Amino acid sequence: MLKPIPGYEPYDHERWVPEPPKKSYRSSFERDRARVLHSSALRRLGAKTQVVAPYSDDFVRTRLTHSLEVAQVGRELGATLGCDPDVVDTACLAHDLGHPPFGHNGEKALDQLAAQIGGFEGNAQTLRLLTRLETKTFRHNGASAGLNLTRAALDAACKYPWARPDAPVRNGQKTRKFGVYADDMPVFEWLRAGDETHGMRPEPGQTCIEAQVMDLADDISYSVHDVEDAIVAGRFQLRWIQDPDHRDRVIEYTRRWYLPGVDDATISAALGRLEASQEWVPIATGSRRSMAALKDMTSQFIGRFCSAAIDATRAEYGSDPLTRFNGRLIVPEETDHEIAAMKGLATAYVMTSDERQPIYERQRQMLADLVGLLTETGDQYLEPIFAADWHDARDDGGRLRAVIDQVASLTDASAIEWHRTLVQGEPFRNELY
Repeated sequence: MLKPIPGYEPYDHERWVPEPPKKSYRSSFERDRARVLHSSALRRLGAKTQVVAPYSDDFVRTRLTHSLEVAQVGRELGATLGCDPDVVDTACLAHDLGHPPFGHNGEKALDQLAAQIGGFEGNAQTLRLLTRLETKTFRHNGASAGLNLTRAALDAACKYPWARPDAPVRNGQKTRKFGVYADDMPVFEWLRAGDETHGMRPEPGQTCIEAQVMDLADDISYSVHDVEDAIVAGRFQLRWIQDPDHRDRVIEYTRRWYLPGVDDATISAALGRLEASQEWVPIATGSRRSMAALKDMTSQFIGRFCSAAIDATRAEYGSDPLTRFNGRLIVPEETDHEIAAMKGLATAYVMTSDERQPIYERQRQMLADLVGLLTETGDQYLEPIFAADWHDARDDGGRLRAVIDQVASLTDASAIEWHRTLVQGEPFRNELY
Protein backbone atom coordinates (compact mmCIF):
# COMPACT_ATOMS: atom_id res chain seq x y z
CA MET A 1 0.00 0.00 0.00
CA LEU A 2 1.58 3.27 -1.14
CA LYS A 3 1.69 5.82 1.66
CA PRO A 4 0.55 9.12 0.10
CA ILE A 5 2.78 12.15 0.63
CA PRO A 6 1.51 15.66 -0.18
CA GLY A 7 3.15 17.13 -3.26
CA TYR A 8 4.34 13.78 -4.66
CA GLU A 9 2.59 11.67 -7.27
CA PRO A 10 2.77 7.87 -7.75
CA TYR A 11 5.23 8.61 -10.57
CA ASP A 12 7.69 10.02 -8.00
CA HIS A 13 7.50 6.81 -5.93
CA GLU A 14 8.27 4.50 -8.85
CA ARG A 15 11.44 2.40 -8.87
CA TRP A 16 13.44 1.37 -11.93
CA VAL A 17 12.80 -2.25 -11.05
CA PRO A 18 9.21 -2.51 -9.75
CA GLU A 19 8.98 -4.00 -6.28
CA PRO A 20 5.91 -5.70 -4.80
CA PRO A 21 3.92 -3.57 -2.35
CA LYS A 22 4.99 -3.98 1.25
CA LYS A 23 2.89 -3.69 4.35
CA SER A 24 5.04 -1.27 6.22
CA TYR A 25 4.84 1.66 8.58
CA ARG A 26 7.48 3.33 6.39
CA SER A 27 6.92 5.38 3.26
CA SER A 28 8.84 4.57 0.09
CA PHE A 29 11.00 7.62 0.73
CA GLU A 30 11.80 6.48 4.26
CA ARG A 31 12.91 3.16 2.78
CA ASP A 32 15.15 5.04 0.33
CA ARG A 33 16.88 6.80 3.19
CA ALA A 34 17.41 3.52 5.04
CA ARG A 35 18.96 1.91 1.95
CA VAL A 36 21.54 4.67 1.62
CA LEU A 37 22.17 4.80 5.37
CA HIS A 38 23.00 1.08 5.43
CA SER A 39 25.11 1.09 2.25
CA SER A 40 28.77 0.14 2.24
CA ALA A 41 29.54 3.23 0.14
CA LEU A 42 28.31 5.48 2.95
CA ARG A 43 30.40 3.64 5.54
CA ARG A 44 33.52 4.07 3.41
CA LEU A 45 33.12 7.84 3.56
CA GLY A 46 34.26 7.63 7.19
CA ALA A 47 37.83 7.13 5.95
CA LYS A 48 37.80 9.56 3.02
CA THR A 49 39.21 13.09 3.09
CA GLN A 50 36.93 16.10 3.43
CA VAL A 51 39.58 18.85 3.68
CA VAL A 52 42.09 17.60 6.24
CA ALA A 53 43.06 13.92 5.95
CA PRO A 54 40.95 11.72 8.30
CA TYR A 55 44.00 10.06 9.85
CA SER A 56 45.70 13.38 10.71
CA ASP A 57 43.49 14.36 13.65
CA ASP A 58 40.71 12.83 15.74
CA PHE A 59 38.62 15.99 15.48
CA VAL A 60 38.49 16.75 11.75
CA ARG A 61 35.51 15.97 9.60
CA THR A 62 35.51 13.13 7.13
CA ARG A 63 33.27 12.76 4.09
CA LEU A 64 30.92 10.74 6.30
CA THR A 65 30.54 13.27 9.10
CA HIS A 66 30.23 15.99 6.47
CA SER A 67 27.42 14.04 4.76
CA LEU A 68 25.59 13.57 8.06
CA GLU A 69 25.83 17.31 8.73
CA VAL A 70 24.62 18.15 5.23
CA ALA A 71 21.66 15.80 5.78
CA GLN A 72 20.74 17.54 9.02
CA VAL A 73 20.88 21.00 7.42
CA GLY A 74 19.11 19.87 4.24
CA ARG A 75 16.38 17.93 6.03
CA GLU A 76 15.32 20.94 8.09
CA LEU A 77 15.69 23.41 5.23
CA GLY A 78 13.68 21.22 2.87
CA ALA A 79 10.94 20.49 5.40
CA THR A 80 10.51 24.22 6.02
CA LEU A 81 9.85 24.73 2.31
CA GLY A 82 7.48 21.75 1.96
CA CYS A 83 9.83 19.11 0.50
CA ASP A 84 9.55 15.61 1.85
CA PRO A 85 12.37 15.53 4.44
CA ASP A 86 13.33 11.93 3.64
CA VAL A 87 13.82 12.69 -0.05
CA VAL A 88 16.16 15.55 0.83
CA ASP A 89 17.84 13.53 3.58
CA THR A 90 18.52 10.67 1.15
CA ALA A 91 20.00 13.02 -1.45
CA CYS A 92 22.22 14.68 1.17
CA LEU A 93 23.49 11.36 2.52
CA ALA A 94 24.20 10.20 -1.03
CA HIS A 95 25.70 13.36 -2.49
CA ASP A 96 29.36 12.46 -1.85
CA LEU A 97 29.19 8.67 -2.24
CA GLY A 98 31.07 8.83 -5.53
CA HIS A 99 34.09 10.70 -4.21
CA PRO A 100 37.32 8.70 -4.51
CA PRO A 101 40.23 8.61 -2.06
CA PHE A 102 42.06 11.91 -1.44
CA GLY A 103 39.05 14.15 -2.06
CA HIS A 104 38.94 16.46 -5.07
CA ASN A 105 42.63 15.81 -5.72
CA GLY A 106 41.83 12.13 -6.29
CA GLU A 107 38.86 13.08 -8.43
CA LYS A 108 41.07 15.13 -10.76
CA ALA A 109 43.61 12.31 -10.99
CA LEU A 110 41.00 9.70 -11.92
CA ASP A 111 39.41 12.04 -14.44
CA GLN A 112 42.72 12.21 -16.31
CA LEU A 113 43.28 8.46 -16.05
CA ALA A 114 39.78 7.78 -17.41
CA ALA A 115 39.92 10.39 -20.16
CA GLN A 116 39.62 7.82 -22.97
CA ILE A 117 36.37 6.40 -21.54
CA GLY A 118 34.56 9.65 -20.74
CA GLY A 119 36.44 10.73 -17.64
CA PHE A 120 35.60 10.54 -13.96
CA GLU A 121 33.31 12.80 -11.96
CA GLY A 122 32.27 12.30 -8.35
CA ASN A 123 28.63 13.13 -9.03
CA ALA A 124 28.40 10.76 -11.99
CA GLN A 125 30.05 8.12 -9.81
CA THR A 126 27.38 8.71 -7.15
CA LEU A 127 24.63 7.88 -9.66
CA ARG A 128 26.62 4.81 -10.72
CA LEU A 129 26.87 3.63 -7.12
CA LEU A 130 23.18 4.17 -6.42
CA THR A 131 22.01 2.44 -9.60
CA ARG A 132 24.66 -0.19 -10.28
CA LEU A 133 27.63 -0.71 -7.93
CA GLU A 134 25.80 -1.02 -4.61
CA THR A 135 23.93 -4.30 -4.64
CA LYS A 136 20.33 -4.85 -3.54
CA THR A 137 18.13 -5.43 -6.60
CA PHE A 138 18.68 -6.94 -10.04
CA ARG A 139 17.06 -6.25 -13.38
CA HIS A 140 15.33 -8.81 -15.59
CA ASN A 141 18.57 -9.38 -17.54
CA GLY A 142 20.59 -10.11 -14.41
CA ALA A 143 22.30 -6.71 -14.28
CA SER A 144 22.49 -4.89 -10.98
CA ALA A 145 19.97 -2.10 -10.34
CA GLY A 146 21.90 -0.89 -7.31
CA LEU A 147 19.81 0.28 -4.37
CA ASN A 148 16.77 0.72 -6.65
CA LEU A 149 15.73 4.02 -5.11
CA THR A 150 12.59 5.88 -6.10
CA ARG A 151 12.62 8.29 -9.00
CA ALA A 152 12.20 11.28 -6.65
CA ALA A 153 15.19 10.27 -4.50
CA LEU A 154 17.48 9.57 -7.47
CA ASP A 155 16.54 12.85 -9.12
CA ALA A 156 17.15 14.72 -5.85
CA ALA A 157 20.67 13.23 -5.74
CA CYS A 158 21.44 14.50 -9.27
CA LYS A 159 23.29 17.74 -8.68
CA TYR A 160 24.31 18.03 -12.34
CA PRO A 161 21.60 16.32 -14.44
CA TRP A 162 23.46 16.09 -17.71
CA ALA A 163 26.17 14.04 -19.44
CA ARG A 164 29.60 15.55 -20.06
CA PRO A 165 28.92 16.42 -23.75
CA ASP A 166 25.73 18.25 -22.71
CA ALA A 167 27.31 20.30 -19.92
CA PRO A 168 26.04 23.90 -19.95
CA VAL A 169 28.17 27.00 -20.51
CA ARG A 170 28.62 29.15 -17.41
CA ASN A 171 30.59 32.36 -17.21
CA GLY A 172 31.69 31.83 -20.80
CA GLN A 173 33.08 28.33 -20.22
CA LYS A 174 31.64 24.85 -20.43
CA THR A 175 31.33 23.46 -16.92
CA ARG A 176 33.50 20.47 -16.10
CA LYS A 177 30.83 19.00 -13.81
CA PHE A 178 28.44 16.33 -15.03
CA GLY A 179 26.18 13.74 -13.46
CA VAL A 180 26.08 10.62 -15.65
CA TYR A 181 28.47 8.45 -17.67
CA ALA A 182 27.50 7.24 -21.13
CA ASP A 183 26.87 3.64 -20.04
CA ASP A 184 24.56 4.78 -17.23
CA MET A 185 22.28 6.76 -19.56
CA PRO A 186 19.41 4.22 -19.52
CA VAL A 187 18.64 4.72 -15.83
CA PHE A 188 19.30 8.46 -16.13
CA GLU A 189 16.78 8.77 -18.94
CA TRP A 190 14.28 6.78 -16.86
CA LEU A 191 14.62 8.97 -13.78
CA ARG A 192 14.43 12.17 -15.82
CA ALA A 193 11.44 11.10 -17.93
CA GLY A 194 8.43 13.36 -17.65
CA ASP A 195 5.24 12.56 -15.79
CA GLU A 196 2.83 12.79 -18.70
CA THR A 197 -0.20 12.12 -16.48
CA HIS A 198 0.35 15.38 -14.62
CA GLY A 199 2.02 17.33 -17.41
CA MET A 200 5.39 17.51 -15.65
CA ARG A 201 8.55 17.37 -17.72
CA PRO A 202 11.79 18.89 -16.44
CA GLU A 203 13.72 21.10 -18.80
CA PRO A 204 17.16 19.80 -19.85
CA GLY A 205 19.57 20.53 -17.03
CA GLN A 206 16.79 21.61 -14.63
CA THR A 207 17.23 20.34 -11.08
CA CYS A 208 14.28 19.57 -8.82
CA ILE A 209 13.94 21.72 -5.74
CA GLU A 210 15.01 18.83 -3.48
CA ALA A 211 18.33 18.72 -5.37
CA GLN A 212 18.65 22.48 -5.02
CA VAL A 213 18.13 22.18 -1.26
CA MET A 214 20.75 19.42 -1.10
CA ASP A 215 23.19 21.57 -3.08
CA LEU A 216 22.72 24.60 -0.82
CA ALA A 217 22.98 22.47 2.33
CA ASP A 218 26.26 21.09 0.99
CA ASP A 219 27.59 24.58 0.21
CA ILE A 220 26.57 25.95 3.59
CA SER A 221 27.93 23.00 5.53
CA TYR A 222 31.35 22.83 4.00
CA SER A 223 31.73 26.62 3.85
CA VAL A 224 31.52 26.92 7.62
CA HIS A 225 32.76 23.50 8.73
CA ASP A 226 35.88 23.51 6.56
CA VAL A 227 36.85 26.84 8.10
CA GLU A 228 36.21 25.46 11.58
CA ASP A 229 38.31 22.36 10.87
CA ALA A 230 41.17 24.40 9.44
CA ILE A 231 41.23 26.72 12.45
CA VAL A 232 41.21 23.84 14.91
CA ALA A 233 43.96 22.12 12.91
CA GLY A 234 46.10 25.24 13.33
CA ARG A 235 46.14 26.23 9.66
CA PHE A 236 45.05 29.84 10.18
CA GLN A 237 43.16 32.34 12.36
CA LEU A 238 40.34 34.55 11.18
CA ARG A 239 42.16 37.68 12.39
CA TRP A 240 44.72 37.11 9.63
CA ILE A 241 42.44 38.66 7.03
CA GLN A 242 42.80 42.02 8.77
CA ASP A 243 46.22 42.09 7.08
CA PRO A 244 45.85 43.46 3.52
CA ASP A 245 48.06 40.78 1.96
CA HIS A 246 46.10 37.96 3.59
CA ARG A 247 42.81 39.56 2.67
CA ASP A 248 43.89 39.93 -0.94
CA ARG A 249 44.83 36.24 -1.02
CA VAL A 250 41.40 35.17 0.24
CA ILE A 251 39.64 37.52 -2.18
CA GLU A 252 41.71 36.22 -5.10
CA TYR A 253 40.87 32.56 -4.41
CA THR A 254 37.22 33.34 -3.71
CA ARG A 255 36.90 35.06 -7.07
CA ARG A 256 38.97 32.50 -8.99
CA TRP A 257 37.30 29.40 -7.56
CA TYR A 258 33.77 30.48 -6.67
CA LEU A 259 32.81 33.96 -7.90
CA PRO A 260 34.30 34.60 -11.35
CA GLY A 261 33.23 37.97 -12.62
CA VAL A 262 32.59 39.42 -9.16
CA ASP A 263 34.85 42.36 -8.29
CA ASP A 264 37.22 42.49 -5.31
CA ALA A 265 35.26 45.18 -3.50
CA THR A 266 32.10 43.05 -3.48
CA ILE A 267 33.94 40.03 -2.10
CA SER A 268 35.67 42.21 0.52
CA ALA A 269 32.27 43.58 1.52
CA ALA A 270 30.99 40.01 2.02
CA LEU A 271 33.96 39.29 4.30
CA GLY A 272 33.28 42.56 6.08
CA ARG A 273 29.67 41.60 6.84
CA LEU A 274 30.83 38.32 8.35
CA GLU A 275 33.57 40.04 10.36
CA ALA A 276 31.03 42.52 11.70
CA SER A 277 28.78 39.77 13.09
CA GLN A 278 28.92 39.25 16.83
CA GLU A 279 29.65 35.53 16.31
CA TRP A 280 32.94 36.13 14.46
CA VAL A 281 35.91 34.58 16.30
CA PRO A 282 39.11 36.48 15.34
CA ILE A 283 41.35 34.11 17.30
CA ALA A 284 40.72 30.64 18.72
CA THR A 285 43.11 29.75 21.54
CA GLY A 286 42.12 26.12 21.97
CA SER A 287 40.48 26.73 25.34
CA ARG A 288 37.06 25.27 26.04
CA ARG A 289 35.52 28.74 25.91
CA SER A 290 37.09 29.61 22.55
CA MET A 291 36.09 26.24 21.10
CA ALA A 292 32.52 26.90 22.22
CA ALA A 293 32.64 30.32 20.55
CA LEU A 294 33.92 28.78 17.33
CA LYS A 295 31.18 26.17 17.39
CA ASP A 296 28.58 28.88 18.00
CA MET A 297 29.92 30.83 15.02
CA THR A 298 29.43 27.86 12.69
CA SER A 299 25.92 27.26 14.06
CA GLN A 300 24.89 30.90 13.74
CA PHE A 301 26.26 31.17 10.20
CA ILE A 302 24.33 28.05 9.13
CA GLY A 303 21.17 29.65 10.52
CA ARG A 304 22.02 32.97 8.86
CA PHE A 305 22.44 31.44 5.40
CA CYS A 306 19.44 29.08 5.63
CA SER A 307 17.11 31.79 6.93
CA ALA A 308 18.08 34.14 4.12
CA ALA A 309 17.26 31.48 1.51
CA ILE A 310 13.96 30.54 3.19
CA ASP A 311 12.84 34.18 3.44
CA ALA A 312 13.74 34.93 -0.19
CA THR A 313 12.04 31.77 -1.48
CA ARG A 314 8.89 32.37 0.56
CA ALA A 315 8.76 35.98 -0.64
CA GLU A 316 8.61 34.64 -4.19
CA TYR A 317 6.27 31.66 -3.75
CA GLY A 318 4.28 32.30 -0.60
CA SER A 319 3.52 29.51 1.85
CA ASP A 320 2.58 26.75 -0.61
CA PRO A 321 4.65 23.53 -0.28
CA LEU A 322 7.44 23.36 -2.84
CA THR A 323 8.20 19.94 -4.29
CA ARG A 324 9.91 18.56 -7.40
CA PHE A 325 9.54 21.15 -10.18
CA ASN A 326 6.89 23.57 -8.89
CA GLY A 327 9.41 26.14 -7.66
CA ARG A 328 13.07 26.96 -7.22
CA LEU A 329 15.22 27.78 -4.25
CA ILE A 330 16.23 31.44 -4.15
CA VAL A 331 19.49 32.44 -2.50
CA PRO A 332 20.04 36.21 -2.12
CA GLU A 333 23.15 37.47 -3.88
CA GLU A 334 24.70 38.81 -0.66
CA THR A 335 24.22 35.42 1.00
CA ASP A 336 25.75 33.65 -1.99
CA HIS A 337 28.78 35.95 -1.73
CA GLU A 338 29.15 35.34 2.00
CA ILE A 339 29.06 31.54 1.53
CA ALA A 340 31.66 31.84 -1.23
CA ALA A 341 33.89 34.01 0.97
CA MET A 342 33.84 31.34 3.67
CA LYS A 343 34.81 28.72 1.10
CA GLY A 344 37.55 31.05 -0.11
CA LEU A 345 39.06 31.10 3.38
CA ALA A 346 39.52 27.33 3.45
CA THR A 347 40.79 27.34 -0.14
CA ALA A 348 43.39 30.01 0.53
CA TYR A 349 44.84 28.45 3.68
CA VAL A 350 44.39 24.71 3.22
CA MET A 351 43.75 23.48 -0.31
CA THR A 352 46.27 25.75 -2.04
CA SER A 353 48.99 26.04 0.59
CA ASP A 354 52.46 25.43 -0.82
CA GLU A 355 53.25 22.77 1.78
CA ARG A 356 50.33 20.65 0.54
CA GLN A 357 51.40 20.51 -3.12
CA PRO A 358 54.00 17.69 -2.76
CA ILE A 359 51.39 15.67 -0.85
CA TYR A 360 48.83 16.19 -3.60
CA GLU A 361 51.38 15.10 -6.21
CA ARG A 362 52.17 11.89 -4.28
CA GLN A 363 48.46 11.13 -3.98
CA ARG A 364 47.89 11.54 -7.72
CA GLN A 365 50.90 9.35 -8.47
CA MET A 366 49.61 6.64 -6.12
CA LEU A 367 46.28 6.49 -7.95
CA ALA A 368 48.01 6.48 -11.35
CA ASP A 369 50.24 3.61 -10.22
CA LEU A 370 47.27 1.61 -8.95
CA VAL A 371 45.19 2.11 -12.10
CA GLY A 372 48.20 1.14 -14.21
CA LEU A 373 48.95 -2.01 -12.24
CA LEU A 374 45.33 -3.16 -12.05
CA THR A 375 44.88 -2.57 -15.76
CA GLU A 376 47.94 -4.70 -16.51
CA THR A 377 47.00 -7.55 -14.15
CA GLY A 378 43.36 -7.96 -15.19
CA ASP A 379 41.17 -9.39 -12.44
CA GLN A 380 44.08 -10.68 -10.32
CA TYR A 381 43.77 -8.10 -7.54
CA LEU A 382 40.24 -6.79 -8.07
CA GLU A 383 37.63 -7.41 -5.39
CA PRO A 384 35.07 -10.04 -6.50
CA ILE A 385 32.30 -7.64 -7.53
CA PHE A 386 34.68 -5.53 -9.62
CA ALA A 387 36.33 -8.66 -11.03
CA ALA A 388 32.87 -9.77 -12.20
CA ASP A 389 32.35 -6.38 -13.87
CA TRP A 390 35.78 -6.74 -15.52
CA HIS A 391 34.80 -10.14 -16.95
CA ASP A 392 31.39 -8.89 -18.10
CA ALA A 393 32.88 -5.87 -19.90
CA ARG A 394 32.56 -5.90 -23.69
CA ASP A 395 35.83 -4.13 -24.45
CA ASP A 396 38.96 -2.55 -23.01
CA GLY A 397 37.02 0.61 -22.17
CA GLY A 398 34.59 -1.37 -20.03
CA ARG A 399 37.46 -3.16 -18.31
CA LEU A 400 39.17 0.16 -17.56
CA ARG A 401 35.91 1.47 -16.09
CA ALA A 402 35.80 -1.56 -13.76
CA VAL A 403 39.35 -0.73 -12.63
CA ILE A 404 38.43 2.93 -12.09
CA ASP A 405 35.35 1.84 -10.08
CA GLN A 406 37.60 -0.34 -7.91
CA VAL A 407 40.14 2.41 -7.21
CA ALA A 408 37.42 5.00 -6.62
CA SER A 409 35.86 2.75 -3.98
CA LEU A 410 39.02 2.71 -1.87
CA THR A 411 39.38 4.82 1.25
CA ASP A 412 42.44 7.02 1.72
CA ALA A 413 44.07 4.45 4.01
CA SER A 414 43.28 1.46 1.79
CA ALA A 415 44.62 3.27 -1.30
CA ILE A 416 47.89 3.87 0.55
CA GLU A 417 48.00 0.24 1.70
CA TRP A 418 47.18 -1.15 -1.77
CA HIS A 419 49.96 0.99 -3.22
CA ARG A 420 52.41 -0.11 -0.55
CA THR A 421 51.73 -3.81 -1.03
CA LEU A 422 50.92 -4.10 -4.75
CA VAL A 423 53.12 -1.41 -6.28
CA GLN A 424 56.00 -1.14 -3.82
CA GLY A 425 55.94 -4.84 -2.98
CA GLU A 426 56.03 -4.39 0.78
CA PRO A 427 54.30 -6.96 3.02
CA PHE A 428 50.85 -6.12 4.36
CA ARG A 429 50.94 -4.65 7.83
CA ASN A 430 48.02 -3.99 10.15
CA GLU A 431 49.13 -0.92 12.04
CA LEU A 432 46.38 -1.31 14.63
CA TYR A 433 48.24 -4.23 16.19
